[in-house]
Amino acid sequence: MNNSQQAIRVGLFFVLGLALAWITFESLNGGHLFKQSGYTVIAGFTNLKGLKIGDDVLMAGVKIGSVGNTRLGNQRVEAVLTILPKVKIPNDAVASVEVSSLLGANYLGVSFGTPTSPTLNDGDEIKTKNTIDMNEVISQLGNLGSKLEQVMGDISKTMGGGGGSENLFQKIDKLVTDNGPKLTATVSNLNEITAKLKSGEGTLGRLINDSKLHDELLASVSEIKLAAADARTFMSETKGIVADVKTGKGALGVLLYDEGTANSIKVTANNLRELSEKLNGGKGTLGKLISDDKMYDDLQGLMKKADRAVDGLGDSGPITAVGVVVGKLF
Repeated sequence: MNNSQQAIRVGLFFVLGLALAWITFESLNGGHLFKQSGYTVIAGFTNLKGLKIGDDVLMAGVKIGSVGNTRLGNQRVEAVLTILPKVKIPNDAVASVEVSSLLGANYLGVSFGTPTSPTLNDGDEIKTKNTIDMNEVISQLGNLGSKLEQVMGDISKTMGGGGGSENLFQKIDKLVTDNGPKLTATVSNLNEITAKLKSGEGTLGRLINDSKLHDELLASVSEIKLAAADARTFMSETKGIVADVKTGKGALGVLLYDEGTANSIKVTANNLRELSEKLNGGKGTLGKLISDDKMYDDLQGLMKKADRAVDGLGDSGPITAVGVVVGKLF
């Protein structure tokens, strides 16, 4: 081997060593040979969820910086972000750890914020929000799968039966088989009823198909409502009359609640009773006239004599007429 070939081999090994050193340095320094220039912003989280040094900081998909460092804070973890000098972040912007793929590649996303808000300065802290962790989602999906498997097992037991008992389909089949004739008869009856209703038979059928009957029914309902209103009015007036009677107003009120009037009526009723007793007992002129037949006959004879005397007055003078009347009567 000559000296030129040996020099070439040494040069190749040297270049290969520089490449390996470069790759190692890039991996340890987040992909940058020299420290990236810019200002720092602090983002605090309860969990960085795999975010590491060198991961990108994106705003709407555009890289505005990178994660310069990660550290533990007071009951939290902090990501020190290196933001490009030309990028200004409003102080109401929100940072969150996002997942770019299912393989676990993370980045830190920053929202736009309000353009008119003041911007963050070097060393300021940006607002953050927690996002869903894919590991938690996968864990929850695993738990959901176990619960679904358990539910499906229960459904399978219910459908397939167990311990010699009939399953659900067998019970339904038996129920349909045992009640098949009844179900058929019921469906047939329903078909007949609907056919009659459609053809307008019966009261309900006429009510459905005959608009005149429907209008008459509505008119009857209206009359019933009017009658109910009149009944309410009558009851209201009756209550007023009863209230007036209770307060002693009107003849009936005075009769029921005026003690003097009630006593006068009692006295009148007592007098009428005594008078009727005297008449029945033949006491007094009217009582004798009613009860004594002889007095009635005498009075009738006297009336006849008076008639004859009046007839004789036309043929006699005044003095003679007086004598005639006296003679006739006595």
